[in-house]
Amino acid sequence: MFAIATIAMLPSIALSHIPIPPKQPSEIGRRVVKTAVPDFQLIDQNGKSFQFSGKRGNLVLATFIFTTCPDVCPLFTAKFAAIQRALDEKKFKDYWLLSITTDPEQDSAATLKDYANRFKADLAHWSFLTGTRADMTKAWKAFGINVTKTEAGQVFHTALTTLIDKRGNRRVDYYGDKWLEKEVLKDIQWLSSQK
Repeated sequence: MFAIATIAMLPSIALSHIPIPPKQPSEIGRRVVKTAVPDFQLIDQNGKSFQFSGKRGNLVLATFIFTTCPDVCPLFTAKFAAIQRALDEKKFKDYWLLSITTDPEQDSAATLKDYANRFKADLAHWSFLTGTRADMTKAWKAFGINVTKTEAGQVFHTALTTLIDKRGNRRVDYYGDKWLEKEVLKDIQWLSSQK
């Protein structure tokens, strides 16, 4: 009986993250872009206001997660933790990581802070963001993220991670969960060398 219930759950778990396929076959999972990110304001894991424009001058790596996610969100967060450790080892300081919830009703500031602590996030360079549904919708729209929550409470959202330059432009989009930390670190190095 348990095996049947588990198998029945698999399709919904597998579909909770919808990657947007890149247009160029040679860049599966990664696309170079140049798209301005509109300013938005949310609440961080400490309950304080977070203004996106306040991070100008830093390279920003943003992804979308929710704390009760059964599949790739913990993977994204673990990858971010590994990227943060690598940047700290290189003494790279002009960066900021953003983990933006797709389930604001469940992910309060306190819940996100607990989640951040589980991954040993250095909150001096990493924010976990939530807000009202209206504020979150504005932020999701800024990144082209589609979020759907079913009556049963399941959350489905676009699986996008994006690297933003110091002027606030998205420069590299990573789709799904196949991107590697070393690819992102290489792109961070590339962008940091640009004027």
